[in-house]
Amino acid sequence: MFFINSNDNAKIAVYELNPNGEKTIVLVHGWPLSHKMFEYQIPTLLKANYRIITIDLRGFGNSDVTHAGYNYNQFATDLYYVIYALNLCSFDLLGFSMGGAIVSRYMKMYQGYGVRKLCLVDAAVPSYCRFYYNPYGQSIEDTNNLIKLGLNDRPALNEYFGSIFFYNEQSNPFKEWFQDLNNSASGLGEINSLIALRDENVFDDLKYINVPTGIFHGKQDKICPFGMAEIMKRNINNSTLYAFEKAGHGAFYEVKDNLNKTLIQFLNNTTKSF
Repeated sequence: MFFINSNDNAKIAVYELNPNGEKTIVLVHGWPLSHKMFEYQIPTLLKANYRIITIDLRGFGNSDVTHAGYNYNQFATDLYYVIYALNLCSFDLLGFSMGGAIVSRYMKMYQGYGVRKLCLVDAAVPSYCRFYYNPYGQSIEDTNNLIKLGLNDRPALNEYFGSIFFYNEQSNPFKEWFQDLNNSASGLGEINSLIALRDENVFDDLKYINVPTGIFHGKQDKICPFGMAEIMKRNINNSTLYAFEKAGHGAFYEVKDNLNKTLIQFLNNTTKSF
């Protein structure tokens, strides 16, 4: 692990594996997780000889907890500062859930600088909450209730979030690990990012995505319902939608073998669109 300073000097934690890999991929986690969520993708990516770069968003994992900056523009800027500092010029970019919204904003703000292919995994795109362009999102009222719960009992918020995250029942040890991962977020980062999820959208950003894009989505997703993936498919040029029938929001774990295989095939351009 090392740190890269963003434009406001916030230290962003960066993790690099296989620095001499043939290809490079940058992974951006979702709310309220950290880089550790990609534990079950990393072996597959290493086997494919990828140089893997993961980050902790500000307020999460080992990155600085700042008093402000928990919005998509700042998150995308933090990502850019990491990419620029590492001199990445041709890489694949993957965002999960809120990370999907952040990488979409990056594509607009920085004209997709350096990105070869984009991967959106159960992404909170075009918005987390319900708007005229997204009838499938969560209600603002329900999200306000989550914010209120988090302000009063953040572990309870994380326990509820974990209870709707997966379609299939997981082992108790795994659920404990996942709860610990959620609880590792800072209060400021978690609650203010949830406010950003409530208020922000990237619908207009989608037209700026001009690279081959893989949309990977669980059909039983209760957090970012599958209808959102269909909106992405209609509004992102040169995109391919991969549906996972027996997965919820946590397809990265629930159907990890299938998702990992499909991801590598997409990155290697050996899959067929459907």
